[in-house]
Amino acid sequence: MPELPEAETIARDLDRRVRGGIVAGVHVTRPDILAPGNSATKLARSLRGHRIERVGRRGKNVVVDFDGGLKLVVNLGMTGRLIASDAPRSAEMRHVAARIELDDGRSVLYDDARRFGRLDLRDASTWTVRDAELGIEPLSKDFTGERLFALTRGSIVPLRNWLLDQRRVAGVGNIYANEALFRARVRPTRRARFLTRVEAIRLRDGLHEVLSKAIQARGTTIDDYRDGEGESGGFQLRLQVYGRTGEPCFRCGTPIKRIVLTNRSAFYCPRCQR
Repeated sequence: MPELPEAETIARDLDRRVRGGIVAGVHVTRPDILAPGNSATKLARSLRGHRIERVGRRGKNVVVDFDGGLKLVVNLGMTGRLIASDAPRSAEMRHVAARIELDDGRSVLYDDARRFGRLDLRDASTWTVRDAELGIEPLSKDFTGERLFALTRGSIVPLRNWLLDQRRVAGVGNIYANEALFRARVRPTRRARFLTRVEAIRLRDGLHEVLSKAIQARGTTIDDYRDGEGESGGFQLRLQVYGRTGEPCFRCGTPIKRIVLTNRSAFYCPRCQR
């Protein structure tokens, strides 16, 4: 599932291509990708004639800002792709579920083979509600080691699971949670409330490092993810623990182990992450 680096990469690519475009029409061919309260008719009526002011991100979501305070929140689910029709590999999109047509003849395409993603149109007031449901942004200045330490107090949830809760930290998924915990030398099973201040600083720094480097590498492609140009990401070549069961730790040579926490795999080095 696309996480913060993938959503950020797509948002930057799309912003560069479609900022300033005016919506001429909206066509939804797969209504099941619309969030509750939305309909194809509502999207077409609400967006027609509006200008795209910017394309940004909140958590794992790509957020398209229109004039008048409207925001189209795009959660990519597992296989969602968001791309402009003039991007180099747009012709390879085979499962286009929604198309936002612009007045210059181009379109913004939402492609989703499995259709687990969601398009959710919000006005200023309903966006405020949705935004408040999401936790702190891990690349923001407010996300300090001390803030992370304070947030983990009282929770008995394993840290890997704690990091996946979007109400606490927005944008971190399984890949980057595992990678950050390795950098912090903290085992994924550690209960959140037992994280020390020193470890919280290391974990904050680990999150910042892995998310920033993944953005520089244009995301991680394990299977379906494509960036806003239709290309695969490159960070999968730099993963240190995720998906490396039995392979030697790059730091100490110990074989990487895999465990299952709440039906999802977690990876760690049993020596480096005691």
